[in-house]
Amino acid sequence: MTTIACVRCGQDRARMAFKPFRNELGQRLYDEICATCWAEWLKYQQQLINHYALNLQDPQAKQLLYDNLEKFLFTTEPPA
Repeated sequence: MTTIACVRCGQDRARMAFKPFRNELGQRLYDEICATCWAEWLKYQQQLINHYALNLQDPQAKQLLYDNLEKFLFTTEPPA
């Protein structure tokens, strides 16, 4: 299994098994975020979906998730 230097946790850890999206963001996630941090995001994402009762077909709900994904994985600030 390939390891990467994760930008979120700063450790050398296993890479995600696949690109989560077929776009530039998906490539960035695959290249910079480890599988452990991605799993933490998925858990947090589920909490957001449940807490706000998000309809994932709603573009505003998707944007909320993308915005929180960026904050959670690529900034040092705690997520909102």
